[in-house]
Amino acid sequence: MAADTSDRATPGTPGASDAPGRPTTSDTAEAPGAGEPRQAQEPDAARGPDARPEPGQGPVEDPLALANQLCFSLSVASRTVVQSYRPVLEPLGLTHPQYLVMLALWGSAPRTVKDLAEQLNQDSATISPLLKRLEARGYVTRERDPHNERALAVALTPEGTALRERAREVPLRMMQRLNIGPDQVHALNEQMHRLITSARDLDDA
Repeated sequence: MAADTSDRATPGTPGASDAPGRPTTSDTAEAPGAGEPRQAQEPDAARGPDARPEPGQGPVEDPLALANQLCFSLSVASRTVVQSYRPVLEPLGLTHPQYLVMLALWGSAPRTVKDLAEQLNQDSATISPLLKRLEARGYVTRERDPHNERALAVALTPEGTALRERAREVPLRMMQRLNIGPDQVHALNEQMHRLITSARDLDDA
């Protein structure tokens, strides 16, 4: 009797190792793009700008972190920048407050103590000791205003006027020390003036 060969594998036909459902060599060839990393999904715009980031997307800004406070940055910048003026002003024999008074007088003199105080955003009691020291150095004089006997007029002496030429290098030296240029100084001044104006408007409201 002839043997039954209906279940034997023949070339080109599925056998025991080629059972339906098992991948063949042709089935295991990588399809285009297989194994490539998936691209990150676009952020959901509907979540809004204030939505907290998903885990792994970066830290959340703390609105009360000290480093994020404008008032703190301004305070530190003021102290450190003013301190950096000291070695530049020492050859002129001026402190930074005295330098500001001289700048105001080089812009306009003679003028009253009250006028100086207003321009420097100080009170007269703060300006008077500075003027006293500048007078002792021979840079200014204080005399009664002929138009107002109750007011003191502050004027520059020849020595005070001559000091202006020596002080001309101060702005340039400070820009070099702070590693900034004229354009940056101009932009910072404009921003500070706008900020000061806004703060004063709040006080006047």
